[in-house]
Amino acid sequence: MARSDEEYDYLFKVVLIGDSGVGKSNLLSRFTRNEFCLESKSTIGVEFATRTLEVEGRTVKAQIWDTAGQERYRAITSAYYRGALGALLVYDVTKPTTFDNVGRWLKELRDHADANIVTTLIGNKTDLKHLRAVASEDARTYAEKEGLSFVETSALESINVDKAFHTILAEIYRIISKKSLSSSADAAAAATLKEGKTITVAAPHPNAKDGKPYL
Repeated sequence: MARSDEEYDYLFKVVLIGDSGVGKSNLLSRFTRNEFCLESKSTIGVEFATRTLEVEGRTVKAQIWDTAGQERYRAITSAYYRGALGALLVYDVTKPTTFDNVGRWLKELRDHADANIVTTLIGNKTDLKHLRAVASEDARTYAEKEGLSFVETSALESINVDKAFHTILAEIYRIISKKSLSSSADAAAAATLKEGKTITVAAPHPNAKDGKPYL
């Protein structure tokens, strides 16, 4: 029997960050509703949408937060990093300044988010081939240097959008699973001690008399 949207094993919060106009809102709508709007306006503040999907046999509800890229909303964006397990850092392949600003966004992410947050660099708008101004190789080299995954997407043509989200969710799941296994092992060790098992530090010598140690 199919599960409803309300039934899931994990809830993962992922944030979309990057300059205004790079296509964050359309990546969100393409992934969660399979929609693209050419007339989409700049996001004001924060919006989010969800999608439930299978990751390695588990049901994961992805809660994707879309931030406003404009400077005047920076106070809002710095607050919503809390609790995020993943981040998609988006730039526009046709606008070099949006790629130049990736370092600033990465710094903000590292200042406000959990140190272990999974981050993917996204080069969006690959459908605008004749306007491309950021080479894939330059972005890939930068991503490798910073320890990020890298994917190029087109929200308009629905190219690699699902791949980008599935990849980051699968990586988050792997990390969470390892933590669960580790904490289970810790719990088992703690339970052994709690059961009051006798731990023999040193057995008495067979020739000891009247409880006095043998010398």
